[in-house]
Amino acid sequence: MTQGKLSLSNKDNNGSTSEQAFVPPSPPIYEESIAGISAPCYDDVEMLTEFTWDDHNIRRVFIRKVYTILLVQLLVTVAIVALFTFCDPVRDYIQTNPGWYWASYAVFFVTYLTLSCCSAPRRQFPWNLILLTIFTLSLSYMTGMLSSYYNTKSVVMCLGIAAAVCLVVTIFSFQTKFDVTSCHGMLFMFCLVMFISGLVLAVVLPFQYVPWLDAIYASLGAILFTMFLAFDTQLLMGNKRYTMSPEEYVFATLSIYLDIVYIFSFFLQIFGAKRD
Repeated sequence: MTQGKLSLSNKDNNGSTSEQAFVPPSPPIYEESIAGISAPCYDDVEMLTEFTWDDHNIRRVFIRKVYTILLVQLLVTVAIVALFTFCDPVRDYIQTNPGWYWASYAVFFVTYLTLSCCSAPRRQFPWNLILLTIFTLSLSYMTGMLSSYYNTKSVVMCLGIAAAVCLVVTIFSFQTKFDVTSCHGMLFMFCLVMFISGLVLAVVLPFQYVPWLDAIYASLGAILFTMFLAFDTQLLMGNKRYTMSPEEYVFATLSIYLDIVYIFSFFLQIFGAKRD
C-alpha cells in the first residue's frame, strides 16, 4: 500500500503479490436512489409543525393584526356617531336626506357579501383593506344616523354599556375553557328565531307600534350578537374545536366589528331615549 492511495494486495496462483488501486463506486443516479423508498429519509415532523398555522407566534401576530384594524374601525365609527349626535347642522342634514342612508345600506350590503362570499378579494392586498374601509364607512354612516334620533346622554350611555359588555365577553372568551365554537347549531337556531320575529315585527309595527315587543326583540338581538362576539373571538384564538385561518384576518375583523356595532345598536333601542 502506498501513501495517499488506498490499495489492495492480492496473491495470484504463482504466489506473487500484485497491488491494485481501489476505485470507490460511483454514486447512484437519482432514479436508483429513490427507487423503493416510500418515506422521506429525514424526520420532517418538527419542520412541518414549525411552519403550520397553529404556531403560536403566527397566531399571536394574527390576533394583534385583527385587533389593530378593529381599533381603527371602532375609532372611525365613534367619530362619525359623535359628529352626527353633537353637530346639529349635520344631524339635520342627514335626517332630511334619507337617500344617503339607503345608499350607504346598499354599499354595506354589497361589500359585506363580497368580503364574506369571495375569498379572492378578501385575501388580496390592498383590495381587501379597500373593501373593508368602504364597509366600515357605510356601516358607520348607518350607525351614526340611527344615533342621531336619540338624545346625547342615551348615545353616550349606550356606548359605555356596549364597550363594557364587549370587553367582558372578550376577556371571558380568552380565559374560559368552555368551547363556544361547538355551539354553532344553537346560534343557527337563534338566528332563525330572530329572522321569524323580525318578519312578524315588520308586519305588526306599521299598523301599531308596540314598545314592549320592540324591546323584547332588541333584547334578543343583543343576546344573540353577544354570543356571536364570544363565538368569533374564540375562532380568532385558534385553540378551540373550530378555528380561523390567519390568512382570514379581514374576515375576522369584519365579523367582530359587526358584532360590536350590532350590540351597540340593540342597546340603543333598549336603553335609548328618543329626541323630543
